[in-house]
Amino acid sequence: MSRPAWQHLVWIAAVVALAGVVGFLLGHAIGFVAIALALLLALQVRNLLRLEHWLRHRTVESPPDMTGLWGEVVSISSRIYRRKVFHKRRVLTLLREFRRMTSAMPDGAILLGPNREILWLNRVAGRWLDLRRKVDHGIRIDNLVRHPAFVEYLEKGGTSAPPRVHLPKQGDRWLEFHLVRASDSALQLMIVRDVTSEARLESMRKDFVANASHELRSPLTVVTGYLDALSDDPALDPAWQEPVREMRRQSDRMRSIVQDLLELSKLEAEGGQADCDPVDVGGMLALIRKEVLARPEHPASFDLSLETDAVLLGSEGGLHSIFSNLVSNAVKYTPVDGAIVVRWWTDAKGGHVSVRDTGIGIPAEHLPRLTERFYRVDAGRSRRMGGSGLGLAIVKHALQRHEGRLEIESEEGKGSTFTCHFPAARVRAKDG
Repeated sequence: MSRPAWQHLVWIAAVVALAGVVGFLLGHAIGFVAIALALLLALQVRNLLRLEHWLRHRTVESPPDMTGLWGEVVSISSRIYRRKVFHKRRVLTLLREFRRMTSAMPDGAILLGPNREILWLNRVAGRWLDLRRKVDHGIRIDNLVRHPAFVEYLEKGGTSAPPRVHLPKQGDRWLEFHLVRASDSALQLMIVRDVTSEARLESMRKDFVANASHELRSPLTVVTGYLDALSDDPALDPAWQEPVREMRRQSDRMRSIVQDLLELSKLEAEGGQADCDPVDVGGMLALIRKEVLARPEHPASFDLSLETDAVLLGSEGGLHSIFSNLVSNAVKYTPVDGAIVVRWWTDAKGGHVSVRDTGIGIPAEHLPRLTERFYRVDAGRSRRMGGSGLGLAIVKHALQRHEGRLEIESEEGKGSTFTCHFPAARVRAKDG
């Protein structure tokens, strides 16, 4: 019990006791005690009414001057009110600063509710998406921005790659959407970026690569043909035999790079999702294994584990490109006394194909960039082995067309595991 409360009780008890003594001396003890209690009750009610009046009008009136326990209550209430006013002003100040900052942002920002309804947006987002703050407030954003990739991104809760939406009416603008959500909040923040310059540069780069690859294919075919003829000519000077063989190797490498570039350009140009033709994954992997074992040099052990006879719905050419590139990489970087294990299985999450090797492995710092074009962990070793640096980029794009993803696990000196994950919607039991 606090000191003011204790003192207040002592004071009430003293008043009642004094009234009782006076009443006893005058022969009316009970009457005097009742009168004292009534006066004390009236005093408490008066103080209570003063406190209630001040609480209702505390914004315009000063706290009442009260002593004892009532004064302590008034003091505590006054401190709580002042603290609330301080925090309210601080929040309002921060809110004004936030609104000024978001208005000055080069990106758009949209606050979405639990049902994707618009709660707030800044001017940039309103201008880019043709949204109006008052009119569109409370309307679901997917009812206003009708784009398949954008709606699909929202349906997946922002877990997939941020989509780029082309808006021809907005000055041929490209916008990228990124959904941010706090783990303990039902609200979502949509960040909108203008990536028009990046999209145009990307388109120019893709066109250049595709055109250059097509233009290089014909002269490379001619050069390779003449080199083949020279190498088969018995009258060729022995001093030129090794240079011609080296030129053939380099021309073959260039032809492989051009072929990979053309395949990558084709995947990028097609876009969208792959076909849904049933593909016998087990048979395809068995054929790839047979081709590897037919090579003059291959790892000592190549095991194929087929744990299901299910088929994948996709493009046969695309899936073959994925698996053959992964197996070729494993063969390329695994010594002749090493081992490769290819596994195909399904579960509740979908279908999975893993390629595990006991090769040289990959340092952890290189793993995030492995699927970039022409990226090599060891450029010198890749060139000696004939790598183009495009295999994993092709795998990544082909997997995206099949709604899949690539998982890479590796430890330097101990080998690597590349796992392709396909969604359950693309897995189907084998007929018959």
